[in-house]
Amino acid sequence: MDINKALRELYEEKRRLDVAIAALEGRLRTTPDPPARGRRGRKTMSAEERLVVSKRMSKYWEARRVSAQALETASEDAAVAPASTEVNASSDGVSA
Repeated sequence: MDINKALRELYEEKRRLDVAIAALEGRLRTTPDPPARGRRGRKTMSAEERLVVSKRMSKYWEARRVSAQALETASEDAAVAPASTEVNASSDGVSA
């Protein structure tokens, strides 16, 4: 094989590859950029929103406190109630 012929073929192949690369790069430039993502993480609240949340949570915890006190009172009442005692019908009060 002639060296000059091999070089010509390689240059021709290089030229075809350069054209293909340029076409692909052109397609990359024309595609639109993906839309920017929104901000991630916690959402900041305005002072008004914080106040609304604060009032709502205060009501929630007050209801929890009242419920817990009601349960505690009910359990204390059950513990204080005397056990049922049987009265002996005999006159001397001694059981047989």
